[in-house]
Amino acid sequence: MPNLLAAVGILGCLLLLTRFASAGRKLTVLSVLALAICGFSPLGSLLLAPLENRFPPWTPTADPPTGIVILGGTTKPVISAFRGFPVSDIGVDRLITGAMLARRYPNARIIYSGGSPELWPANLQEADYAGKILRDLGIPKDRVQVEGKSRNTAENATFSKALAAPGPGDRWLLVTSAYHMPRAVGLFRKAGFPVEPVPTGWLTAGRSPWLDLGNFAPSLLLVHIATREWIGLAVYRAMGKMEELLPAPNAS
Repeated sequence: MPNLLAAVGILGCLLLLTRFASAGRKLTVLSVLALAICGFSPLGSLLLAPLENRFPPWTPTADPPTGIVILGGTTKPVISAFRGFPVSDIGVDRLITGAMLARRYPNARIIYSGGSPELWPANLQEADYAGKILRDLGIPKDRVQVEGKSRNTAENATFSKALAAPGPGDRWLLVTSAYHMPRAVGLFRKAGFPVEPVPTGWLTAGRSPWLDLGNFAPSLLLVHIATREWIGLAVYRAMGKMEELLPAPNAS
């Protein structure tokens, strides 16, 4: 959303130089006002809160799970390759939580699901660098099965199920960011892969100030994440890849 608003502002500025200057002024003012609302108000937190609060924090159980699926979005492969060192992304909490669970349940299988979107060179896989971070967190390489073909969450679900081959009575944990959990759970359910949600990496608190002049860029990032997630939910639901727009903890 912020990118779209910025593009509208640029278009408005360009139109100021043409015979459509009146429309250009309106677009420019609209863009500035909308960006101000996104950057100085709690809009991002308000949009993210229903997503992050949809699934409660997971409670550890004495009964060990069969396996743990950690979704990608944890590293920046292009920068990692350039620097020669694993560089984490905003979803690095998924790796930390996954490593904690792996250490708590030493016999659980671990699947890391994260491939290479088309814009990345084919030889760069996010999972390669995520695996290095997991090893630094104390998880041996031979414990982690890598699913490196998926380019989106729907493929995460399909390919992870094929790799896990879950049987009757198996318990699989799904680790991903709290805001992403509704979409992930909906897609895993549709793929026929029952999972227990383990949300992590929350970005919102219980309350946000109605005017915050000191966090313009972080607030824009929250709006960007939230709108992308809501659009993803709507698109997958419209395509029939999810049964609900906003999946709940208990499947209906």
